[in-house]
Amino acid sequence: MNLRKNNPTDYDLVKQYIDGNHDSIDVLITRHKDRVYTYIYLIVKNHMLTEDLFQDTFIKVIRSLRLGKYQDNGKFLAWVLRIAHNLIIDHFRKEKQNNTFSKDDYELDIFNSSKFCDENCEDDLIRNQIHQDIRDLVEELPPDQREVVILRHYKDLSFKEIADQTDVSINTALGRMRYALINMRKSIDDRNMSLTFQ
Repeated sequence: MNLRKNNPTDYDLVKQYIDGNHDSIDVLITRHKDRVYTYIYLIVKNHMLTEDLFQDTFIKVIRSLRLGKYQDNGKFLAWVLRIAHNLIIDHFRKEKQNNTFSKDDYELDIFNSSKFCDENCEDDLIRNQIHQDIRDLVEELPPDQREVVILRHYKDLSFKEIADQTDVSINTALGRMRYALINMRKSIDDRNMSLTFQ
């Protein structure tokens, strides 16, 4: 008796859905709906908003599966919760449109975005997510670009001080920062990350 046929894994169901079995997505949603709904509700504390975000989450899940954006690593639920989490952050961010800094250039956009006006749990959620995402992006940069970003934005050095410390010209330091920001932007776009602060 094949237990996997009677009790397919998330991976099996995803593969079946991608292969054209549309019933498989219903099984996946039914399997995880309580965890996803509860996760959203514990953060937003509003049933109507939770319903909307829950629907949006699975619409995005289905769209991402169709576009081949899911890489199975045995953590389907974690992936779904990450999508939900990003949609929650998007919602809170839209509510705060009037309280964010103006977006004059993309350096300010990336590094000053977490300075919101009110201090509450929504701000903490957004800030923590932004900080973690930015740290991850910085870690992925080539070493010379990563060094300039850390010295500039985490150690608060001027470009002249960075040039002196790294033994390069100011233009080289500025160029490395420029390429670092371009690379970070590309990663943000490629991963469809929620780091647009408008």
